[in-house]
Amino acid sequence: METVEMNSVSLKRPRSEDDVANADEIKRQKILEKSKAGSDSGQSIETVTEQPEDTKNEIIPHEESEEQEEEELEDSDEDGDPESFADMMKHGLTESDVGITKFVSAHKGFSGILKERYSDFVVHEIGKDGRVSHLDDFSVPVDDEDPSEETFTVLSDEDKQRLEELQLFKNKETSVAIEVIEDTKEKRTVIHQAVKSLFPGLETKTEDRDGKKYIIAYHAAGKKALANPRKHSWPKSRGSYCHFVLYKENKDTMDAINVLSKFLRVKPNIFSYMGTKDKRAITVQEIAVLRITAQRLAHLNKCLMNFKLGNFSYKNHPLKLGELQGNHFTVVLRNITGTDDQIEQAMHSLREIGFINYYGMQRFGTTAVPTYQIGRAILQNNWNEVMDLILKPRPGAEKGYLVKCREEWAKTKDPAAALKKLPVKRCVEGQLLRGLLKYGMKNIISAFGIIPRNNRLMYIHSYQSYVWNNMVSKRIEEYGLKAVPGDLILKGATAVHIEEGDVDNYTIHDVVMPLPGFDVIYPKHKIGEAYKEMLVADNLDINNMRHKIRDYSLSGAYRKIIIRPQNVSWEVVAYDDPKIPLFTTDLDKLEGKPLPVLPTDGKFRALKMEFSLPPSTYATMAIREVLKMDTSIKNQTQLNTTWLR
Repeated sequence: METVEMNSVSLKRPRSEDDVANADEIKRQKILEKSKAGSDSGQSIETVTEQPEDTKNEIIPHEESEEQEEEELEDSDEDGDPESFADMMKHGLTESDVGITKFVSAHKGFSGILKERYSDFVVHEIGKDGRVSHLDDFSVPVDDEDPSEETFTVLSDEDKQRLEELQLFKNKETSVAIEVIEDTKEKRTVIHQAVKSLFPGLETKTEDRDGKKYIIAYHAAGKKALANPRKHSWPKSRGSYCHFVLYKENKDTMDAINVLSKFLRVKPNIFSYMGTKDKRAITVQEIAVLRITAQRLAHLNKCLMNFKLGNFSYKNHPLKLGELQGNHFTVVLRNITGTDDQIEQAMHSLREIGFINYYGMQRFGTTAVPTYQIGRAILQNNWNEVMDLILKPRPGAEKGYLVKCREEWAKTKDPAAALKKLPVKRCVEGQLLRGLLKYGMKNIISAFGIIPRNNRLMYIHSYQSYVWNNMVSKRIEEYGLKAVPGDLILKGATAVHIEEGDVDNYTIHDVVMPLPGFDVIYPKHKIGEAYKEMLVADNLDINNMRHKIRDYSLSGAYRKIIIRPQNVSWEVVAYDDPKIPLFTTDLDKLEGKPLPVLPTDGKFRALKMEFSLPPSTYATMAIREVLKMDTSIKNQTQLNTTWLR
């Protein structure tokens, strides 16, 4: 998917006379440190609290050499010139392009910088029991079955390398022999434990060779042993899943799990979680892993950067996507220009009224080809259009190798030739080209099916979101912020229409709107007709949302049009140094770091806010309502570069 990540975004309104006095101060802030364009990166100003409940997490392990090569390529090609970046982004989307046009509050907007530092955006997961996840305990539950601490140090780096190659069938060897240098029964026992606990799937035995003792490691059950951790080595009295809290900085959830699985030498699919978290943030969430000891997980704290694991416990169940109640956000908006009265009005409105529950800009991509267009082509069964939209050249910010790949495709329509221009093979473009190479140009459906299911469904969910945003804007424009006859509300899981006589029993906070599908009903007023008209314009039949390919049949869903955040609090703080943290994190508290000392009358002001949101809502849509501005990268980069001249 073609997206752009921004490391810092200034949420600024166009200058008015009131703003001019602040311009010199604002110019001192470097708005855009660097901008990256990549085929599988995310737009950092958006934070969606979780993936849609009807999609699956798909974490695809890669060969280490390919993964390292791709990481290096993704970290290169950076463009640090904000003006040229803004010029490239002029082809990107704005909020109005995806139906985001209305506000619910009456206050005057103001500007501020969101995510100037990734530590300005902290997310704590809220579990299904309502408990907020915190990292506050590094201790490890110990039982008699746990190996000794010596297990983790007894093997040399060379031994570990040979054992890993044996475990992953990377060479033709059928066994690895480890000489016992200081031969005692205790030493042999530790080596046996180390091999079995660090390299699941391997068994060990002791042999005498030329008067010396060797521990021989070998495969006990063929290649299936790696996928299925050895059952007989796990105590029956202990829960099969180790649950832990993952604290991570500047890394998204699936990347984090791929890193953990690499260090643990296991497959990523033995991990489970309730929701994915943003990359450019500090996030705290619960993870479960099958038959990996807390002791072994805790050992990773010594060797992982930007990760900490803690709050370990053993349970008999994994985690399921969507089981969470939501997320609690702590957000700092730096260099704000609003008066105290403006800020109070904005935050009171957020707490009492809420914000429009739009799908945020991340849902739609950031290049000249929005993801909803690809979703619409899938629903239309127009597979040539799907292929063309994904692979064709487009203006805007992209990696150089993607540009070359697209140019080659446009010139030759040869999947093999285009693929040669693309060193990063795991992006959507690379996966589709591999599919075309395998199945041929006349079987685009099968070629497209090579792309992971989660990514394929993302396109059609993007189209649903595009329709929903547009319809909600029409609904608010037509009827305002009150419930009206013909609106939909939920009774349990069932949607029903509000009747004339019952309208006084409901408020705008009860009203839901449907995402189009075969299993939903529509409002009984003008907006119901507007749904039909929009889909007709897109050559789709609202009464026939079933697709001949089952995966792409849309059942639909209901979504509240206004969200009122819970646990809302805020304060304005002064600061001089843009690099100073403005609050302490869980890790700061565990490490005993003191609260930052802030001046009473600093050069800059920041708004620190906290709030809780339910699943599938976008924190930046709440921030948009506070600041009254367009959150799109196109709008922000053009404003920023104008102000930086």
